[in-house]
Amino acid sequence: MLKRRIIPCLDIKEGRTVKGVNFKNLRDAGDPVELAKLYVKQGADELVFLDITATIENRKALAGLVERIAGEINIPFTVGGGIESVNDVSALLKAGADKVTINSSAVRKPELISEIASQFGSQCIVVAIDTKLINDEWMVVVNGGRTPTTLYAVSWALNVEDLGAGEILLTSMNNDGTKSGFSIDITGEVSRSVNIPVIASGGAGLMKHFSEVFFNTGCSAALAASIFHFREIDIRDLKRYLLNENISVRC
Repeated sequence: MLKRRIIPCLDIKEGRTVKGVNFKNLRDAGDPVELAKLYVKQGADELVFLDITATIENRKALAGLVERIAGEINIPFTVGGGIESVNDVSALLKAGADKVTINSSAVRKPELISEIASQFGSQCIVVAIDTKLINDEWMVVVNGGRTPTTLYAVSWALNVEDLGAGEILLTSMNNDGTKSGFSIDITGEVSRSVNIPVIASGGAGLMKHFSEVFFNTGCSAALAASIFHFREIDIRDLKRYLLNENISVRC
């Protein structure tokens, strides 16, 4: 297993970093450029930028803000929000993104995954899967978690791998923002089912939640937002903790 990665996530609305619970009740979490600089200083392995209302508002991600952030960081940078075509991907890569992530558009148009992978390489395309426990089944939801689909999370994960995705960003809607821990069951199930890296997302509240998800699932990275934004956990302290737990991370 490669060294596990710690990834802060900037959820962006109207140019500001925001965070809520289960994608609702959003509150301001700070300036995204300043937060990005802080996370580089703390030793974050990568950074994810999600323009969370771009799809709902039928617009593109904020390329200008992406460019400003990219100019301040030197770690891999993944950007998502409103991506509907390879031209959108090209624009974000030119703005400084290293990878892009798609969610709702991948469900609507699965062939977009293959188109992006063919044009830019599988390493460039991260498919975000938002999943929610509905009638005891982990189902895929889209449009910022607002709209359920008939897709089962594990089946969809296998499908996006076949279509050329290089990585999966898996978020448990039930756990998101609750600080009660990552969803071990669905994260483990997806990680065991695919042969591409899985980023666990949704529910981080304590350092032990990171060790739990790394010990009990095959995920290669863990993503969090509010605990980093509101200075509840410093990434440097988290990595020291994980090393003491015999989990291999980048120093």
